Amino acid sequence: MLRQKCEVCEVGYNAKRGARVFCGLSGGVDSALAAALLVEQGYDVTAVYMRNWSRDLPGFRCPWADDLADAERVAVTLGIDLEVWDCEAEYKATVVDYLVDAYAHGYTPNPDVMCNQTIKFGTFLERSLERGADFVATGHYGRIVRGKDGRVSLLRALDEHKDQTYFLWRVGERALSRALLPVGDIRDKAEVRRMCAERGLGVEAKPDSDGICFVGPVGIRTFLLDELERRAGDVVEWETGRVLGRHDGAFLFTVGQRKGLDLGGGPARYVVSTDVVRNVVYVTADHNSPALFCDELRLTDEHWISGEAPADGRYLVRTRHAGELRGAVLELGAAAPVLRFDKPVRRVAPGQSAVIYDGVCCLGGGIVE
Repeated sequence: MLRQKCEVCEVGYNAKRGARVFCGLSGGVDSALAAALLVEQGYDVTAVYMRNWSRDLPGFRCPWADDLADAERVAVTLGIDLEVWDCEAEYKATVVDYLVDAYAHGYTPNPDVMCNQTIKFGTFLERSLERGADFVATGHYGRIVRGKDGRVSLLRALDEHKDQTYFLWRVGERALSRALLPVGDIRDKAEVRRMCAERGLGVEAKPDSDGICFVGPVGIRTFLLDELERRAGDVVEWETGRVLGRHDGAFLFTVGQRKGLDLGGGPARYVVSTDVVRNVVYVTADHNSPALFCDELRLTDEHWISGEAPADGRYLVRTRHAGELRGAVLELGAAAPVLRFDKPVRRVAPGQSAVIYDGVCCLGGGIVE
């Protein structure tokens, strides 16, 4: 049986009315409603727009100024102050450089995970506390609760499709104890948009952000080729070793990728693995190839929200945002944690996150090795 009870997740936790809250206001729908709900609940709210990235990319104008204008309109509507904090240096050092370095070494990183740890619940939290805030708030879909023993835990949002605990697994208990996530108890995004419209916030029709925020519609390929040197190499058939085509750099590809191989006609092919040292991309035309599946994941750089590793045992695991929750056995072992699945699952690209849950409680996770 799966472990379905997280003992600390029992009692909801709310800050005291009148507490000072610094709310991250991005100009989007979720953070706008978060700020509105906090004001209605009687908190002393200061809105903060974090300018994390303002650089234009080839063919893409960074929309930060438009987002700031939306945030300003929301703040005026709510009658709260809005401050603009420059976080670009920290963001580049801990998120952008991390992403580029990971791709250069053959990994497929998740920058949102790092941004939440180092910026939104790192730089933003610390600066807010220095300014006298009791709490920070964001528009993330998740729930923070306090158990009878006083410990703080992170639960999946009521809206499982929008749940963002997958991106929050590296945020520790100390930071979560000072955080509020007002939209985590709303059942779906349509309701969030409706509530924004009812309050006249003017952002209810704004589309959800998609992909990596600082890359925008130009795509990760264009961004990486602007950062890393183009290196021509071979696309090789995994089963036979036959060269099928050429590429501009093995770092541009990720396990399971189908689009962007540019191999002309013939069957669709999928990336099996990449070798950034030899600069080779291996592919297969067999959608059910054993090379595209695995029955275990080895983890590195693991992080546990409570600060303590859970016991070996059976848990729920998510390996992509909004992906299926699968049962797996966690074995911490002496060398590195391993997740063993009941049956083969689609391979997860090295560098991605495997997030571990005890029922609805997010315990933490690790980076796929």
